[in-house]
Order: sequence, then C-alpha cells, then structure tokens
Amino acid sequence: MIKTKTSFPFIYFFIEPNIVFVYKIEALTYLNLKELSQSGEWQTYELSHEAEFEIFNHKEWKPLIGKGYMINQDVHNMMLEKINQEIHKQRMAKPLAKSQTPVHLVCSEATAGALRFGLKQPRMVIGFQTLFSIGPIWQLDQKRGQTQRFQWMNENINLEQDEFQLENDFNRCLLEIAEIPEHAPIYIWTANNGDEQTGLRLLLHLLRGKNNPVFLINVTEVFQRGYFVKQGEERINNHTSGVHPDEFLRIFDEDIEVKLLSAHDRLQYQQEWESLAQTMGLLRIWQDGKLMDVPENYYDSLIISTIEDLHAQQERKDFIRAGYVIAGVLGQVDEPVSDCYLEYRLRHLIYTSVLELKGVPRSMLHYRVKLRSSLNIF
Repeated sequence: MIKTKTSFPFIYFFIEPNIVFVYKIEALTYLNLKELSQSGEWQTYELSHEAEFEIFNHKEWKPLIGKGYMINQDVHNMMLEKINQEIHKQRMAKPLAKSQTPVHLVCSEATAGALRFGLKQPRMVIGFQTLFSIGPIWQLDQKRGQTQRFQWMNENINLEQDEFQLENDFNRCLLEIAEIPEHAPIYIWTANNGDEQTGLRLLLHLLRGKNNPVFLINVTEVFQRGYFVKQGEERINNHTSGVHPDEFLRIFDEDIEVKLLSAHDRLQYQQEWESLAQTMGLLRIWQDGKLMDVPENYYDSLIISTIEDLHAQQERKDFIRAGYVIAGVLGQVDEPVSDCYLEYRLRHLIYTSVLELKGVPRSMLHYRVKLRSSLNIF
C-alpha cells in the first residue's frame, strides 16, 4: 500500500510497513522513469509505525545513511505519475506569458521532432508516441481504458523500450494538452492512415472543453494537390513522418491547406471518437475516406503469401529472416502499417503452427521463419 502527501517541492511516499521515500522536485519539467532516477533528490526514512506518516515532516527526521530499499517498477511508476501530477499542478498555477504561442499537435514522435526542427520559434509541439491504429482503444480517454491498452501493448508488441515508456509518454501528452493556454491557436497535423486519423479524433475529444481556434492540416491532401511535387513526379505522403522539416515550415508559413474547424466539425470528430471508444477491435485502417475496424488477422494472408513468394526464390525451402518478411509485406501495402504489428502477427502464425521458427522471437532481428510443409491455413 502507498500513501502520499505533498509539501512542495517535496513529495512523501509511504510504503508498508514503515518506509517513507521523499522526493524533491528540482524543475517543473515532466519526467519519465529513466529521468526520475537521474534527477531530483531522494531520501529514505524509517518510521516506528504507519500512524506517524500523518505528522511526518522530513525536516524533523534523520534520513537513513548507508541503508537502502529496493522498490519494484510498478511502484516506481506510480511514484512517477504522482510527481508529474504535482509538476502539472505547479505549472498550471504559474501565469502563462505567451498565451498566443501556436500549439502543434501530432500523433507521431518522429513528426513532432521534425516540427520542432522545422518551425520557427515561438511554438509548442506535443507529440503522442503511441500507435493508435493497433491495440485496444476502448475508453482510452479514461484510466481503465489506458490500463487495458498499455497492458495489451506490453504483452504483445515488441517495441524494444522500457515497459512503462508508452504509458509515461501518453500521460505526459495528456498533461501538456491540459496546459494549453485558452487563447493559443491549435494546429493538428494529420494524414490519411489509421494511426493519425484515430489520433485526430482522440485529440479533438481531449480539446472538447477548450474554446481555442483549432486548425487541421492534412498532409496527404497537401501532396495530392501537387505541392512539393515536381512535374512528372508522383509523391504520396500518407503519413506526416514523410514530410521534410522545410516542407512543414512552408505549409505553415504559406497557410497551405490549413483549415479552421467549425464548431460543427469539432463536434462531429468528438462524436466519432465516442463511437470508436466503445469498440473492442485491435486493428484500424483508413480506407475509402473512412476509419475502419478490421479483423486482427487482416494482414495474415499477405504475410503468408509473401513468405511463399520468398520461398519460390530459394533453391530449396529454407528459413527466412523475420525482418525480410516484414519488409516484403510493407512493400505491398499502400497505407502505413506498423512493422511491430506485422511482427506480432508473424509470432501468432508461429504459435498457431502455421510457421516454423528458428531463433528467439524477441525482435524481428533475432529469428527466422518458414512455412510448414503440410499446411491448412484458413
């Protein structure tokens, strides 16, 4: 059991049976787990009994010297959430000097980086890192939906990052969106794919209590109308991550395809999110101008046919690197697809005995696959 109380800049965490960890916030910058272990100041105290925590003041106690306690990562993550909430509280209490600074929202950390590099100051960029086209999004705007999503992602998707990183980044974005000043213009950058179209609807749901002007920029439409495309050249950008920082700057400075959303538009997107948030699907695609739920095994037949084609190029049927299979699938689809999701489906085909395995499937670089000799797939 964990109890907390705050005496800013200090936060007290009581852990049964009698330990108090004290953290000192040194800067009003949101943290992740790695940063939490490298910043701020921690001290540890021992109480005689739990009741003392109600009157505990670290200035009146001596910290432990030469003795420490280990805490598991789940508890550490709970501490991080509390610390970031306190940082948020303090940031909200400070007057915002640049309330007219444009705020740019994206559903890709790579795109957020390009915007930060390409756009002129002053500007604020908030970038969700999560892959909105895959995994559950049921009630994702609420804590229980977030818990379900991140548990599924950690159990099924090889992201090669810390267990709580997706959750930490998501929570940080929620706090930053809540901080947007009431008069700041908001620009949402999107493209025609399942990730960003799902995220667009979530973003407008999160902004529902704000009266800020909201502008929508769809980079797919920008390129479809011939901007940045040389004569005789065909260039389709179905993801904002494919846009160069200089192109972001020109789109913004020249007001290219920048659309102010009406109250009706915003309400429609919000209602679409409310419908999405009731679905239980694990895969979404953008097709014929609509966001669609498709079966979890939507790409399985393409994965299998890709492996069959690769086998046909071999002198004898042999194991093929997982990354090579996934690259082959990606080369055949028009919409951006998460390679992590394809790797998840590749492992599913192994576990269901459709494919044979050689190696350890901890990432697509560490194993190979081949089709079983006798197979009744579907």
